[in-house]
Amino acid sequence: MPTKTAPLSAEAVSVVRALADTATRAVVHVPSSAIAPMIWDLLGRAGEDGVPELIGAGREEEAVGIAGAMNLVGHRSVILMQDNGFGNALTAIATWAVAYHLPLPIFANARGELGEYNSMIHTISGPADALLGTIGVPVFGLDYRDDADAWHDVSVEAIGHAWLTRRPVVVMLNLWRGGGGT
Repeated sequence: MPTKTAPLSAEAVSVVRALADTATRAVVHVPSSAIAPMIWDLLGRAGEDGVPELIGAGREEEAVGIAGAMNLVGHRSVILMQDNGFGNALTAIATWAVAYHLPLPIFANARGELGEYNSMIHTISGPADALLGTIGVPVFGLDYRDDADAWHDVSVEAIGHAWLTRRPVVVMLNLWRGGGGT
């Protein structure tokens, strides 16, 4: 098995811990180098009590379909992806998760933030919060200004809010500076 590419930051550890603290049973993820340390951590602890099952998805709308269906039957699942994937996922979120009142916690690595090296990423990542807002999806952000405890607490609250309100909730994680190590 290949080794993980970067160490898991204290902030990312807090998000992973929040998954266990909220009885999350599955993490549906779309490949990304920024979230790879979180995936490697979960993969390395697979089978331990409180560690959610990992399910890979090829595209973000596929992740919405998988996690949405799991949550529809009470199997607490979250999505882990990059925010530029909302370009792919918006239709699925609006016509499936929002329309059918599915609790759907989504954790997205915030691209286009401080430390972003890819100038073309700003086209979709910059307006992602506003695009989600137009379909009624609340977005909460975490970055280097927030300590690891805040990353945990916001993650727990967001998952709880998704289940309480029966709708998608997005947490933007700025893993590029202070939160990631990639």
